[in-house]
Amino acid sequence: MTLTQLRYLVALADHRHFGKAAAACAISQPTLSAQVRKLEAELHAALVERGQVIALTTLGHAVVSRARGILAEVDEIASIARRGEEPLAGPRRIGIIPTLCPYLLPWALPVLHRNHPRLDLICREAMTDSVVAAVKARELDFGLIAEEPGDPALAMQPVFDEPFFAALPLTHPLALRETVPQRALSSERILVLGEGHCLRDQTRAVCNAAIEPSNDIQATSLETLRGLVTAGQGVTLLPALARREAETDLALRPLDPPASRTVCLISRRADPRRDEAILLADSLREGAPSCVDPRHIADR
Repeated sequence: MTLTQLRYLVALADHRHFGKAAAACAISQPTLSAQVRKLEAELHAALVERGQVIALTTLGHAVVSRARGILAEVDEIASIARRGEEPLAGPRRIGIIPTLCPYLLPWALPVLHRNHPRLDLICREAMTDSVVAAVKARELDFGLIAEEPGDPALAMQPVFDEPFFAALPLTHPLALRETVPQRALSSERILVLGEGHCLRDQTRAVCNAAIEPSNDIQATSLETLRGLVTAGQGVTLLPALARREAETDLALRPLDPPASRTVCLISRRADPRRDEAILLADSLREGAPSCVDPRHIADR
């Protein structure tokens, strides 16, 4: 079935006469009649009762009703294309990893609303693999993750570098230092997130944690890790955005040498609205708090 066939059927429903409908569509009557018959053959059902008076069948009325809606949407699409669609206007779906989402949204959403007041950002919290898969499958328009996707089908905009801090019990000897040497963490009991979190692997890499996975203490959120550190169960790394203004239950210290993760905005490389990803990344850099380092790097 084609849009042209639907237009001819709607014209026939409006004029109830093949000749008048054909004239309204600027085609010959045999052409219109042939296209309506092709549509009926495709649907394996009669849509028009042909006689002295042209009438629609029950199914014909139902098809015409839906066809009017479809054709109205198509005309709206054409209108948008003619006048140029405003970027980042209307609903856009974004996936954000759990170790970033609750700490990013409080400052990011006001910035995005100010820069793009017609943007309706629909956020989904999901693991990195799920975000990447959903962007590729067109279930999401964008994703915010903390590692390179390494997929040629995806475009990547580095947004900012987010430093790591050593999270220590207040009574830990390393808490007395202004900075914590990375090498000093290799002998500590490292607390990590569960499988699927990119921060899990990043933490173990920075801490050089050669621990048997069965001996890991694993958590499902950064807040759980905080509680475990406070209870003296071990040490971990926390990203800069997860820091609180006043830390009274644990000690957070910069690493020596510094370590960080790069937060990236991903989108489909073939998406015709790819420029929106650049605008979105620019707004996030503009509003980023001072604890992170915005990355002005071209799309890769």
